[in-house]
Amino acid sequence: MTSSLLRPRGRARTAGDRPRAASGSTLPTPILDWEHPRVGRLASAAGATRTPDGGAGDGGGPALATRQLEMLRRAHRLITAAVRPVYSVRDDRPVSEVLRRGRGSCSQRLAVLECVARAGGVPTRVRGLVVDGALWYPRFPRLRRIVPDQVLLAWPEFRPGGADGAWLPVSELFGELGELSARPGGGFTNAGAETLFEALSRTAVDWDGTTVCPADGTSCDLSGSVLADLGHFDSRDELFAAHGQTLCAAARLVADPVLGRRSAGAR
Repeated sequence: MTSSLLRPRGRARTAGDRPRAASGSTLPTPILDWEHPRVGRLASAAGATRTPDGGAGDGGGPALATRQLEMLRRAHRLITAAVRPVYSVRDDRPVSEVLRRGRGSCSQRLAVLECVARAGGVPTRVRGLVVDGALWYPRFPRLRRIVPDQVLLAWPEFRPGGADGAWLPVSELFGELGELSARPGGGFTNAGAETLFEALSRTAVDWDGTTVCPADGTSCDLSGSVLADLGHFDSRDELFAAHGQTLCAAARLVADPVLGRRSAGAR
């Protein structure tokens, strides 16, 4: 039994008549504050480079897309090592502050990856997904009554190669979904120490029901947990401004000081 009591009031999280379109951006935002020195140091370690005019250092094309993809993969590994996974519920926390704390939720660590991408001249956008809170039951077996009935997920997409490149969902950062789903180990279970952020590098995280994992493993198809697809937004700031965060402000104020220090996987 999930709860709707902690959800922001007056937010109709429905897809509407048609999904939103978004062209994405490399600009900094209050959340994606890539001009901050902390972000700059992480971006440099990942190999993100940016020319004074805002470009990525050369004329674009497939070679640039390949280099930027490799940079994003390095950034993912660096973030995995540097930012401890916790259950923070502040989706609007600036990336520079997440890095200062050295801990963050899946949403916050995905924001760090987006921030590094923009710092390196890679356009990003997010897809807004409303996910059934029951997907998080395995993490809170004794607290199901206060698990929110809806979790608003900002799922990043990147455009390596700039305007000439195709949009790449973060699900496919380490390979196509079909390739990832064929790997041993099964799909993402949302239990134990592995979070969505870590799972991206080893298995398919499929919100659209296009893949299956081997019969002896856990399903990679998470589409049954998607309650609504809100379409694409130029930034996660824009998504949260339109649809709120997962929890209302009062619930975030009470819960984050506790959950924001609790390691993901701890019961």
